[in-house]
Amino acid sequence: MVRTMRIAATAGAVALMLATAVGAAGSSAVHAQASLIGTNGSPIGWARFVEDASGVVHVNVHVAGLTPGLHGIHLHAVGLCEPTTFGSAGGHHNPLGATHGLDSASGGHAGDLPNMKVNAAGIGRLVTRTDRATLSAGDASVFDGNGSAIVIHAGPDDQVTDPTGNSGSRVACGVISWD
Repeated sequence: MVRTMRIAATAGAVALMLATAVGAAGSSAVHAQASLIGTNGSPIGWARFVEDASGVVHVNVHVAGLTPGLHGIHLHAVGLCEPTTFGSAGGHHNPLGATHGLDSASGGHAGDLPNMKVNAAGIGRLVTRTDRATLSAGDASVFDGNGSAIVIHAGPDDQVTDPTGNSGSRVACGVISWD
């Protein structure tokens, strides 16, 4: 009962944050989503994306069943998620050829995101924003010729090591599609 209430409270808070982002975005907002699967192909969560009128993409991710701790999470260059390794998603979304890591001098790949925290119950959430990738047309769009995916890694991203941040194997993946 307590766990159900926590999940409901978490879902409510996430919905409120997403609604706030959508409301702030106005009628020109662009929306996308991804259904995340684990290495066995089973659903483990979702991601929602809203690009507001200023070009900022609001990212909201919720997963269940991962190991507790920090996990690297990135937008990847190919919209394909084939279990068990998710190697089909390619490298990080990096159309401008930047150096990896939010702490790098050049500001990171278009696909770099902050680490996601997973609690002791295996529930992970990430609510963040990025102005390096876009949903709308342009050089940094995730909707290029082969699409993009969102990938969660086994360990934390150190935010500096090029090209991957030493975040380990891929444990979840979702193809980004129009919402």
